[in-house]
Amino acid sequence: MIRIMLVDDHIVVRTGLRLLLESQPNLQVVADAADGDEAIRLSEELKPDVVLMDLSMPHGKDGLTATAELKKLLPETNVLILTMHDDDEYLFRSIHAGASGYVLKSAPHEELLTAIESVFAGNAYLYPTATKRLMNEYMDRVRSGDGAGAYESLSDREREVLAWIAKGYSNKEIAERLIISVKTVETHKAHLMEKLGLRTRPDLVKYALKKGLLNFDA
Repeated sequence: MIRIMLVDDHIVVRTGLRLLLESQPNLQVVADAADGDEAIRLSEELKPDVVLMDLSMPHGKDGLTATAELKKLLPETNVLILTMHDDDEYLFRSIHAGASGYVLKSAPHEELLTAIESVFAGNAYLYPTATKRLMNEYMDRVRSGDGAGAYESLSDREREVLAWIAKGYSNKEIAERLIISVKTVETHKAHLMEKLGLRTRPDLVKYALKKGLLNFDA
């Protein structure tokens, strides 16, 4: 029996998921939570095998923060992200936070059930198009040599900006934290892309993840 906790701020979603999962003979929903704070509290109490975690929750801790904290407290509990965000940045940040899998809410029920069983067995699970994108990204890095030595060419300030971008902060928020102008942040961002051979903000996030620059404690 796989013991599952549901975390989503919409009660209709939680109710629907509970009905689906409890129709399976090997699945048991032990609790549901409306935000990350409640999820952490209940997880410590009940120690579920799998936590089905939404990302966007307006009240309390969001899914990424809750996942990172939950994995520190209960490393044996597997977190499976269930979200509407078909986005590389959210995908990579979820993996870094400690999630074992990532499934879209638009996925067929069979895929969700497969994902739950997969992460419970200790495996990782990504929805099919995400797996393809990751493979393409890997092959692009192999062909380009991964910009060997490029990171060493970055200034200390550029590395700071890269780390804040990777955590999802906007240019304005980064400027406020570093006490510099938004225009200066944009200049650093342009230099980062040029030096690292990257083209988009999600590319910077993925690069930072690979370099181990994401730190949810900071």
